[in-house]
Amino acid sequence: MARHTLRFTGVGGQGVLLAGEIMAACKIKLGGYGLKTATYTSQVRGGPTVVDITLDDEEIRYPYANEGEIDFMLSVADVSYQAFKTGVKPDGIIVVDPNLVYPTDEDREKWKVYEIPIITIAKEEVGNVITQSVVALAIANEMTGVLPHDALIETMLSKVPPKVHEANKLAYELGRKYAQEAMAKGK
Repeated sequence: MARHTLRFTGVGGQGVLLAGEIMAACKIKLGGYGLKTATYTSQVRGGPTVVDITLDDEEIRYPYANEGEIDFMLSVADVSYQAFKTGVKPDGIIVVDPNLVYPTDEDREKWKVYEIPIITIAKEEVGNVITQSVVALAIANEMTGVLPHDALIETMLSKVPPKVHEANKLAYELGRKYAQEAMAKGK
C-alpha cells in the first residue's frame, strides 16, 4: 500500500478526532503505520478542528500532511472546510455535509466533491447524532478503500462503549451505503 493521507474537518465536539484515531489505530493493528495529527482552536467545542490521518506500510517519518497531498477530505463545518480545503490534492475527493458546508463552483472543478448529509443520517436514521463520526469513518473508508471494513469495524467497536455498539454498527452500514450511492451518481 502506498501512503494515504485523509483529512476530517469540523468543529470541536463533532467527533472528527475520534474518527481519525480509529483509522490510525486500525492500520497499526493490521501491522502497518498509522498516525493522527490534530489541530484545533482553543475553544473545546465549536472551534475549527482538523485531523489528518496518515496510513502507510512504511515508517512515517514526517507527521504532517504537506499542502496538496491530502487524498480525501470530509467536512461537517464550513468554517473548517474553508480553512483546510487547500491541502487536498488536485482531483482529490472531498465529502461535505450539504446542510453545513458550502463548496464553490471552483471547488467542484478542482476536486471531486460529494454531498452526503452526515449529521442528518446520524440523527434521523441511526437515532443518535453522536454516531456522526462513525458515519464519516465509513464514508471515508468506502470511498478510499484504505482499510478492510471488518478490521475497521472491530477497531471502532473497541473505542466506543458497548451500550452503543449496535447504533455504531448501523451508522457504519449507513455510511457505506450513502458513499456507494454518491459514487454511483458521480460528483
